[in-house]
Amino acid sequence: MERRSFLKKAGAGLAGAAVAAPALSQPAVGGLPEVKWRMALSWPKSLDTLYDGGMLIANRCAAATGGKFNIKVFPAGEIVGALQVLDAVQNGTVECGHTASYYYFGKEPTFAFSSAVPFGLNTRQQNAWMYHGGGLELMREFFKDYNIVNFPAGNTGAQMGGWFRREVKTVADLKGLKFRIAGLAGLVLAKLGVVPQQIAAADIYPALEKGTIDAVEFVGPYDDEKIGLYKVAKYYYYPAWWEGGTQADLLVNIKAWGALPKEYQAIFEAACAEANVSIVAKHDVVNPPALKRLLANGVKLLPFSNDIMVACYKVAQEVMDEIASKNPKFQKVYEPWKKFRDEQVQWFSIAENRFDNFMIAAQRLSQQAPKKKK
Repeated sequence: MERRSFLKKAGAGLAGAAVAAPALSQPAVGGLPEVKWRMALSWPKSLDTLYDGGMLIANRCAAATGGKFNIKVFPAGEIVGALQVLDAVQNGTVECGHTASYYYFGKEPTFAFSSAVPFGLNTRQQNAWMYHGGGLELMREFFKDYNIVNFPAGNTGAQMGGWFRREVKTVADLKGLKFRIAGLAGLVLAKLGVVPQQIAAADIYPALEKGTIDAVEFVGPYDDEKIGLYKVAKYYYYPAWWEGGTQADLLVNIKAWGALPKEYQAIFEAACAEANVSIVAKHDVVNPPALKRLLANGVKLLPFSNDIMVACYKVAQEVMDEIASKNPKFQKVYEPWKKFRDEQVQWFSIAENRFDNFMIAAQRLSQQAPKKKK
């Protein structure tokens, strides 16, 4: 998900470097030892919704231990590039890293289940699957092959479908569209005639401005506004059916985790859980006013048509079934995940759906009602 980073891929030369000093010092007199870790992020400081989540984890660990458990946070590019975090944690270059696991889809498509897949789980459903639905156990077994212990540590909520230079009303309108999108969603859209493009985040704006690409997906109103995409593409579509609830992960080197005192492990895990709540909460606060500002700047807010959504859904199921038939690791997670998703959709269609739909309708009616004269 280099598309979430505003920085160029920097620090690549350090990716294979070993940690210079031991992470664990001698026990302090009369107490627990001092521990110094480094956390590499896939986010720059300017992407504060996610960057602040990494800082929250580091600050909580320090505060809860009187400063003895110290985690130094490095934005994307300072130690390793945005898309090298998993490698850095796996190799012990850093003890931990905050990232989105579907960035590593090219290594192994199973990584996507720890982040987001097309027509997958929303934020609450993702948390339910990870914490109580068997998802965390399945993903930890998978991550073990990469010398990593993973923790859910943030979510963006359902993302926006992206910025388009022209309207896309039907499936036919997708044919030949040069769209900056990758991973599973790119595979799905390619089968419908889209030409997926992988372009570094720093190059998105000029590529869209010059017409090198026709469309780009990023995150949501608050994050999208920062890079000015509304200035060169006025059609803003929703939803990102490929990211119904995108989870961020805190990846920890398995050796570093094993060496950590049990008390510190408990503090670290609690801090990750707090970040998991905090990041999506911040997105829900900052996105509404950002969307209003975008609309005031002439942005045309449009939903993907049902025609497009149905076609994409059908192809997405075919693509994932095909991967599962050839990839045992993917299949091992996909089968129980799919059963869980289907049950969740049935449940959410009852109380949640009825409540949400009524509240939306009620709000619209109240806004349309004429105001009484005093």
